[in-house]
Amino acid sequence: MSITLTDQDRPELQKAIEEIVESGFTGVTMRVHDERGEWVGSAGQRKLGETAKPTTNGHVRIGSNTKTFTATVVLQLVAEGTVGLDVSVADYLPEFGLDPKITVRMLLQHTSGVFNFTGEYYDDGTFAPGIPATTAGKEWVDNRFKTYRPQELVQLALSKPARFEPGTDWSYSNTNYVLAKLLIEQVTGSSLAEEMQRLILGPLGLSGTVVPDTSPEIPEPHTHAYYRYTDAGRQKTVDVTRQNPSWISTGGDMISTTLDLHMFISALMGGKLLPAPLLAEMCKPHPKVGYGLGVFVQDAGENGGTVITHNGGMAGHGALMYSTPDGSKTLTAALNYVDDAALSLAEAFQKATQRLVKEVFGGGQAGSADAAESAQ
Repeated sequence: MSITLTDQDRPELQKAIEEIVESGFTGVTMRVHDERGEWVGSAGQRKLGETAKPTTNGHVRIGSNTKTFTATVVLQLVAEGTVGLDVSVADYLPEFGLDPKITVRMLLQHTSGVFNFTGEYYDDGTFAPGIPATTAGKEWVDNRFKTYRPQELVQLALSKPARFEPGTDWSYSNTNYVLAKLLIEQVTGSSLAEEMQRLILGPLGLSGTVVPDTSPEIPEPHTHAYYRYTDAGRQKTVDVTRQNPSWISTGGDMISTTLDLHMFISALMGGKLLPAPLLAEMCKPHPKVGYGLGVFVQDAGENGGTVITHNGGMAGHGALMYSTPDGSKTLTAALNYVDDAALSLAEAFQKATQRLVKEVFGGGQAGSADAAESAQ
């Protein structure tokens, strides 16, 4: 049994999360597992206007960390012989008329070239909108309980020009992971939630993790999430803790806790979920940005070695998940904040991440690609 340390034992960690709150976040909870045992701490407020700190076992919408869970399920189905990693996705999902060159691997690695249904940022600085996502201000607020079918999100994406020929470049697209969800459901005849339960949540005992589909609820306890927007020239801040996450679907809809994220990434990197050859494929980085199959592979700087990570932001909720390649040292965190259409906390999010990685893993410029990955 690991020892739980208090903030007095690791004052530098408590100081780091308190400074993150000072940089603009409403609440932060962090969990570190390393050779010194387990440390858990929190800072900030559970709810605006109240003094209670976030609970250390609170639930959070984990945003794009959902992609790591989803990629793991796909790779587990590859291990079972149900899915081929280098098979054309069109063989499994013929109804979309996908480019036959797009393989399952390309979905997981974001090399398919398929348009991102939450909107695309182009190299020249232009933005092509998709569905009303958190970049849409009042329109997103007004639509936050609407149900989107995953097929709708895919069809919207496919109605837009592809970014590049499949396999020739890298571009982060939530659409890839909605296609992965539909593929899982097509080949297994079960829902993604059922397959996630069978392959990951059940075996690891992740009782705090939820695949919500269209439900707006988030289990108690949780820290609140907020969104700021302009309506008729006036700025408003609303509590968006409850929202129908079908607008992002498998691009970032899951809910978890810092403990469950630790147990998941530690088991995954420790070889408990995938056979060694498939885990090696997962952690093989694309040369452009160091993205494997559902994970970023990053250098934690001087003496820090390699870290395997995915982070996510989702309308006032954020989650960090970092591990050494053997799963022996992990950092997981839940962040809550006031989101807005300008994504004005993106830079603070990135700086906070770099600070924590440096503190826990030593050295450190890790997090350079993380701005790309908040679920827009």
